[in-house]
Amino acid sequence: MQEKIKSEQELFYKAFMERDSSFEGVFIVGVKTTGIFCRPTCPAKPKPENVEFFPSVTEAMENGYRPCKVCKPLEHLGNPPSDIKELLAYMEENPAKKLKDMDLIEMGLEPNQVRRWFQKNYNLTFHAYQRMHRANHAFQRIRSDHRVTDAAYDSGYESLSGFNSMFKNIIGSAPSKSKNRPIVNVARMETSLGVMVAAATEKGVCLFEFADYKLLDLELKQLASAFKAPLVLGDNPHLEALKLQLDQYFNGERQEFDIPLDLVGTEFQKKVWLSLLQVPYGCTTTYAKQANLLGRPTAVRAVANANGKNKISIILPCHRVIGADGTLTGYGGGMWRKKKLLEFERRTLGETTSR
Repeated sequence: MQEKIKSEQELFYKAFMERDSSFEGVFIVGVKTTGIFCRPTCPAKPKPENVEFFPSVTEAMENGYRPCKVCKPLEHLGNPPSDIKELLAYMEENPAKKLKDMDLIEMGLEPNQVRRWFQKNYNLTFHAYQRMHRANHAFQRIRSDHRVTDAAYDSGYESLSGFNSMFKNIIGSAPSKSKNRPIVNVARMETSLGVMVAAATEKGVCLFEFADYKLLDLELKQLASAFKAPLVLGDNPHLEALKLQLDQYFNGERQEFDIPLDLVGTEFQKKVWLSLLQVPYGCTTTYAKQANLLGRPTAVRAVANANGKNKISIILPCHRVIGADGTLTGYGGGMWRKKKLLEFERRTLGETTSR
């Protein structure tokens, strides 16, 4: 037993020194010499004899440690800090306002930090994010039968030619020809397991992935190609419904999602993804059982490959598929998230049953 604990501590320390993000959510590091606790990705470099590991921030705090001010372990991974949240809310309420450095400073924000946050979390400059946000606002107004001129001025443009150029660059067509043009709306959503990226068409949700998923950019490009539509930051009714139901799910108030889906994949892949809906909340299945359910008992590998290409996490619960020997198998959102989701569902199911 002591050898197992020592081996685990050595693994954790190695991950901590390498700032391995795949261990986010697996452990918290307590630094004895400073009395602080950190994420696995914190740049701190204490000696191995000066650290101890905890499964959660709660246990670290119960042992007298305080949160690190550098890596901020009390904040949800990837979720925006409070000042950025206020900025995003302000932009939502004032879509015509073009914010400059002086505006950010007056709001108590440091412009360079704002730029770095948007570049890191949206892979866009703050200026590009604002343009896309304003374009989406104008697009929604045009689709609601507003005149192009009104949409331009309501979006903060004084020059119609400048508005037309911006709009065509982002939406892909002139404002006057865009009323019936399909788009894919993209939005970021906070969860207790980190930020997720959702995308939806008029028909339904077509993507829901963790923001740090390494193939996310590729999947977004595949959606744009499949729907022949631009990706535009902004909400639509399906994304609003998803936000509500996602909060209910993570509050333990919802076990199934009731949201239209617009799946992109082969017919076989779609059958595999939809079969995930038959795995009960808090339970697990295997690729072999999934293949049998589809009437394709010899297609275990094909089923596993299809699950790996599922673009809609949690709603289509591929986290409930485990290995035949009971071990956890690969998960695009990270193995630690798969473990957390299964533990959360089982705990919530047990609490519900005991009431």
